[in-house]
Amino acid sequence: MSETGGVREVKSAARTVELLELLAARGDRPARLQELADGLGVPRSSMYALLQTLASRGWVRTDITGSLYGIGIRALLTGTGYLDSDPRVRAVRPYLDEASEALGETIHLARLDGADVVYLATRESHEYLRTISRVGRRLPAHVGALGKALLAERPDDDLPDGPYQALTPNSHTSKESLAADLARVRERGHSVDREEGVPGIVGFGFALRYDVPAQDAISCSVPVARLTPGHEERIVAVMREIRAKIEATVPGGQGAVHWR
Repeated sequence: MSETGGVREVKSAARTVELLELLAARGDRPARLQELADGLGVPRSSMYALLQTLASRGWVRTDITGSLYGIGIRALLTGTGYLDSDPRVRAVRPYLDEASEALGETIHLARLDGADVVYLATRESHEYLRTISRVGRRLPAHVGALGKALLAERPDDDLPDGPYQALTPNSHTSKESLAADLARVRERGHSVDREEGVPGIVGFGFALRYDVPAQDAISCSVPVARLTPGHEERIVAVMREIRAKIEATVPGGQGAVHWR
């Protein structure tokens, strides 16, 4: 049995969390009992009992035949509770609105979680919609403006050795390539993602330094077809101003719960 912080891990709790994460990662692809048992390496009977327990409490849902399983509505309610309970997300939201109104482009707030960034809030452009940027979406930190802005706040020694996953032909796939890009991020004060995460989309990312190192970042995404030098200059200017307002408004660790 593994240990967490010197405390022995509760196997049943760990298995429950692993199951929910597995179902959530499948998106709109429901799973069969045997798939889940094989995926977590547990007996079919144990998996069935766990699924029935979670289904009765709304954490798992099943189809009318009882043979397909997916993530339940309770997971959504808990996720919404996370956003509602986070004072920083609440404080940043009005500034996302301000940036959206000023630029007419898609604006994001995301948080670093291990090797990924997780979208916490999005203001979509009226000109185009990006389903990839929905709240709760995870993307590898090395492929987008948000993630690179946050990775640049950390020493390159913390970067994994690679090779890295490529989402587009422009994605960084090596530590050396990513480190060189992060050096440019530090020089200019913001990150640029030129179709590294999504074809046809350029992003500009800005770390929010109310934590050290920064955990949160904001970004502006714009289709390549609409990105002129003048528009890029305005995006950077507006987003820098928005970042300054957020950092002046949102407190650091003082006076608030300091989550790990």
